[in-house]
Amino acid sequence: MRGSRFGTLVLLTACALVPTAGGAVAAPRAVVPDTTALQAALDRVTATGAIGAVAEVRQGDAVWRGSSGKSRIGGRQPAPVDGRFRAGSVTKTFTATMVLQLVGEGRLRLSDTAERWLPGLVPAPGGDRITVRDLLQHASGLPEYTDGLLDGDAPRDRFRTWTPVELVRRAVKDGDWDRPLLFPPGTDHHYSNTDYIVLGMIVEKVTGRSYCTEIEQRVIRPLGLRDTRLPGASPFITGPHSHGYEPVEKADGTLVPVDYTTVNMSVAGAAGEIISTAADLDRFFRTLLGGGLLRPAELREMTADPSGGWGMGLEIATLPCGTIVGHGGGTPGYRTISFHTLDGTSQVTVDWTDWGTDADAGPAALALMTAALCPA
Repeated sequence: MRGSRFGTLVLLTACALVPTAGGAVAAPRAVVPDTTALQAALDRVTATGAIGAVAEVRQGDAVWRGSSGKSRIGGRQPAPVDGRFRAGSVTKTFTATMVLQLVGEGRLRLSDTAERWLPGLVPAPGGDRITVRDLLQHASGLPEYTDGLLDGDAPRDRFRTWTPVELVRRAVKDGDWDRPLLFPPGTDHHYSNTDYIVLGMIVEKVTGRSYCTEIEQRVIRPLGLRDTRLPGASPFITGPHSHGYEPVEKADGTLVPVDYTTVNMSVAGAAGEIISTAADLDRFFRTLLGGGLLRPAELREMTADPSGGWGMGLEIATLPCGTIVGHGGGTPGYRTISFHTLDGTSQVTVDWTDWGTDADAGPAALALMTAALCPA
């Protein structure tokens, strides 16, 4: 995501969404979706800069799936309604779910420090006080490791395989010098992909298996998410999918679209590598929010809002009709928003592909989200 690196859609703040404040807000009421209006809203996403867009909207048992635009620039094939895409930081919700499952099993505590599990990983003063809770809530003070790795959203070395240790070292070291924390752990909040790379490393220490294996066995297989995968170093998207593009500047200063569908997303790891579909993401969030993946105590922790819009692996915001939770994501060529009512009965997931300095389909995608979750 431009400006946020595999992270949250900063567009949320520009679409009349405000962080939750204080007590609970009633969830939007589920009604049968107006499919004509939803298709028109999705068509506005492609009319305002997206090459193609796909969406799924659920209201109770009623489901609408739609697509708009083309699967690639200059092509004739429509964007596949069941197409796979890189969902970026929606990965963080999967990672947080797995961590909280380990908490519920008594194998990990929110008060555990990263130092306990990964001695010496963060050498800066105060680094030994960073807790699992801090990492989940973006309250660790860890700097962002992606600085200097990307042009826009595109990795400068698109086929390099990164290890988690290499990524974290970029955040905590400047040559031979220890980089300071942005603030003492637990005293502030700053969105950092580094937090979730560290969480993935902690999971491996606790379980003896990679976070990819744990997510596969704990979430993907039990839920039957057949189109969801963590590709690791594999650069390919298999199955039906639209192509993603990034703007690249030529010698004469003009921008041209370069196909970035094939890219090694080990650079995002536990913070943003997942490939999925709109249907799979809705199923995941519906099960999660309905209590099918976490015990009540851990689910309450996850959806609590101590940081003005952040839970644990969740963005929390309010629409005019109530509280919504979910996550946004951006990777080379792909933009995703997946938001849901607190009980998981009203849902919307949208993914779109765009490129260029003037393309800005985000507001139209957020308008679709609002129309889906707050129907008139």
